[in-house]
Amino acid sequence: MATIDLIVLGMLMRESMSAYDIQKLVEYRNISKWVKISTPSIYKKVIQLEEKGLITSRTEKEGKMPEKAIYSLTDAGNEEFEKLMIEISCKPINIFLDFNAVIVNLESMAKEQQRECLDHIESNINVLKSYLEENISMKENAPDIPATGMAVLHQQFLLVQAIEEWIATLKKKLG
Repeated sequence: MATIDLIVLGMLMRESMSAYDIQKLVEYRNISKWVKISTPSIYKKVIQLEEKGLITSRTEKEGKMPEKAIYSLTDAGNEEFEKLMIEISCKPINIFLDFNAVIVNLESMAKEQQRECLDHIESNINVLKSYLEENISMKENAPDIPATGMAVLHQQFLLVQAIEEWIATLKKKLG
């Protein structure tokens, strides 16, 4: 799971934080919308990265709150971050869309069922588009949102628009 490694190491490049803080940042930045990453995977990943010597932890206690582990990048973690950045950026681009499994099997269904499946996909694309529009609008001028984060949001929006056009064309072809 090099992608999750890169997400976690990249966050720790900027500042030391707990697994909970990493998870909250993933949620805030909506990273799970465009990279397969889950809350349990973050907690497992910090343990694995620490075992590999890529991050270290120190225990911290604030007031009456329970102790928590704060993770920091090691020199080896910094090197791994840089290695993963190059390695992943050199890989061929693959776009996996789960609904394509439905598309390749549409012709095995009656026309009415084909339209129903396409309507469901179209509805979900519309939900995603609304979410992206709202998210872009909220974060467009926020000073704490990096330009690279906004670039990903805009990329996702363009992809959604292309999928909308593609679905309309497919619906016409299928009748």
